[in-house]
Amino acid sequence: MNRTTLSLIAGTAALAAVTGFAALNQPAAAGPDTARAAAELPVERTSLVCPAPSSSDLAETAYTAFTPVTKGTQDNGSAELRPAGQESTDTGDESGKDDKSEKGDKDGKGDKKKAAEKPLLTQKSPGTPAVGETTGGDAPALLGTAEGRFAPGWTVQATTEVAAGSGRGLLGVTCTPADTEFWFPGVSTAADRTDYVHLTNPDDSAAVADIELYGKDGALQTTVGEGITVPPNSSEPVLLSTLTDEKQDDVTVHVNIRSGRVGAAVQALDDKLGGDWLAASAEPAGSLVIPGIPKDATAVRLIAHTPGDTDADLKVQLASPTGLITPAGHETLHIKGGMTTAVDLGDVTRGEAGSLILTPADRSVPVVAAVRVLRGKGDDQESAFIPAAAPVGTRASAVDNSAKGTTLSLTAPRGTAKVKVTASAGSGGGKAASQTYTIKKGTTQDVELPVPDGLKGTYALTMEPLTDTPVYAARTLTATREGVPGFTVQTLPDDRGTVAVPEADEDVAVLQK
Repeated sequence: MNRTTLSLIAGTAALAAVTGFAALNQPAAAGPDTARAAAELPVERTSLVCPAPSSSDLAETAYTAFTPVTKGTQDNGSAELRPAGQESTDTGDESGKDDKSEKGDKDGKGDKKKAAEKPLLTQKSPGTPAVGETTGGDAPALLGTAEGRFAPGWTVQATTEVAAGSGRGLLGVTCTPADTEFWFPGVSTAADRTDYVHLTNPDDSAAVADIELYGKDGALQTTVGEGITVPPNSSEPVLLSTLTDEKQDDVTVHVNIRSGRVGAAVQALDDKLGGDWLAASAEPAGSLVIPGIPKDATAVRLIAHTPGDTDADLKVQLASPTGLITPAGHETLHIKGGMTTAVDLGDVTRGEAGSLILTPADRSVPVVAAVRVLRGKGDDQESAFIPAAAPVGTRASAVDNSAKGTTLSLTAPRGTAKVKVTASAGSGGGKAASQTYTIKKGTTQDVELPVPDGLKGTYALTMEPLTDTPVYAARTLTATREGVPGFTVQTLPDDRGTVAVPEADEDVAVLQK
């Protein structure tokens, strides 16, 4: 077996470990060193983690799961969400049932165990959302697994309504794959904020995490931020204000996993301005896009951090419906190396759809960024966060949409793009509908959404770019309760539904037989 064959085997194994498992196609031609183009194949297994939704007794949380219909998948499979710390009921078939569950336990001794292992949510078919609910402040973190035809593009969201108290309002978070590093610009250790970083470990061995905090003058002096152990199949919420005596409004959190892997998200709760989840920023880069700032935002605060020792100077632009504009008085942003900088942009969108475009004013220096957005006025204000996002890529989905209260924002900073948007069937019935949109270069559009015919329940939106131009997307959900404009925004990166697998030579084909 030659060295090229060994490299292909190792590369394929690495792809499977990170993205999912894909079956290799049989090669069409032989040749010991023949190079072939990579084939995009559907992943065969996807794992996601959802943090514990809320500590409020008034919390009501809806979980929604969805898989787009994908060509080339297996006919069977399963998808379920279960509480962290419990064993899966999955047996590899679509129903998730085994022989004992069908026949029942004659002596009744297994009833308690089976009830404890019952999934919160089990998906029945691709193309139709599945929903589950929890109430109160003791709802656990969830671990999700999708296999077979349910795996490619599997998307799960937790949407929580809290009627009153600190962090009241609408909170939304997209459940994510586990990873080893996260950046969260926009957290706070100030007295009026209660910010937790939730670390969820989906694996059977413990994970060890380090948490670093960076403020306006650099790294904050912290205690017990190193070597935090997250037990197997469990979640640990870490109150950030307990890690440092310094009280600052604008802080960047760096979560680094030294052993294992976790899912991470920050829950930011404000005494007066409500709360929401802050998802991790896109990986540090010289240019960043923060899509989908609501057009009725009354205040926008930009928080940015450069992880290295080199200062960064960024040009700040807003992609509006008519093109790129520069906010008056905020043409550039200077960020000192290793420090966090924040600036108030006010009502920068001025009643129109908008996305922030951050590009190097001089040399390119890696940066992470996010914005905190306020809607409403006076005592009736609500807050949400939007991190810098990765582009949609091949495909992305947003779930838990309703006929009213959903806004989809699309932006194409570098060139004109065409995007197909499909509204799925509803969770309770309806027929899917699609529409194609053209997004001009340098603009942001809040598109008029297709709505499923005969919609019952909630539905999913799936974006598929039809051109090579990078497209960025964000979805806003709104719900007003007692005059307070609750809202939450999720960015829509690629759904990682396919994996690129090189077509190997005959030696690899022989190994698979």
